[in-house]
Amino acid sequence: MTFADHRSAHADARRRMKIKTALLASLIVCGLGSIAALARAIDSARASNERPLAEESLYVSPTALKRMSLGFNGLVADYYWLRTIQYVGRKVMAHQGTIPLGDLRELDLKLLAPLLDRTVTLDPQFIGAYEYGAIILPGVDVDAAVNLTKRGIAANPQAWRLYHHLGYIYWQSGRFKEASEAYMEGAKVRNAPRWMSAMAARMQAEGGSRETARAIYTHLYEEANEQSIKDIAFKYLLWLRSLDERDLLRRALRDYQARAGRCPGSWREMRQELRAVSDSLRFDLTGTPVDPSGEVYEIDTETCEAMLNSNSKIPRK
Repeated sequence: MTFADHRSAHADARRRMKIKTALLASLIVCGLGSIAALARAIDSARASNERPLAEESLYVSPTALKRMSLGFNGLVADYYWLRTIQYVGRKVMAHQGTIPLGDLRELDLKLLAPLLDRTVTLDPQFIGAYEYGAIILPGVDVDAAVNLTKRGIAANPQAWRLYHHLGYIYWQSGRFKEASEAYMEGAKVRNAPRWMSAMAARMQAEGGSRETARAIYTHLYEEANEQSIKDIAFKYLLWLRSLDERDLLRRALRDYQARAGRCPGSWREMRQELRAVSDSLRFDLTGTPVDPSGEVYEIDTETCEAMLNSNSKIPRK
């Protein structure tokens, strides 16, 4: 082959590569255009912008949505994942008053399960969506949370974290035997941490104890990949710590009542009793005990109990 032949062959190869690149770019553009059109079609099907996501689940089923995504399932799954986060966020922002920890029924999150269903139908390996559902859904629909997490385990049998989340759902519902079984099954998964077996045993022995709760939320915080899950677990840990502190303050208040025959009007009156539990509490510069969020505890003079003040960031339950 002559030098001219080599140059001609090289030029042909370059032309073929350019054609392939152009075709691939066209395919990507068409795919993204289809996704955008699909999103617009779903959005236009809603009655108005005043009712975001209202009854969206009636228009396109998850199975049909998967067919319509033209192979771009991952991108459409990401779209619905973002819609899920936005949906919950809007509900939280619009809610008036304090949301009870672990009970989200007041938020009326009727579309949470359908949105998560769409996400994982499009991308069955989307572990973050299963984990988010396992944490948020129990406060709305326990059965939906169980079904979603079991579905995630079926699609990702080596994801030991999903067994952890299933155990959490059962534990939160007081189903300690099923929680223990979930942790035990998860402990069998390759690379599962040793504490999964320990959690299975703890469920059997201690069930609903505060220390079991602390262990669960500590592991959720340490192992979660989603920041939203870490935030929720951290709030639960603050709440548990505050419960411990209020137990100590209750004991100090009882000691003061035994000594003075009445409930104190302020913490300053019972420095002697507070000194006995000071190693386990934190105080501000005035010597007033503060909660884990840094806000001072108050005394309910009617019940003579320590309570969170209105500015506290500690969740109520």
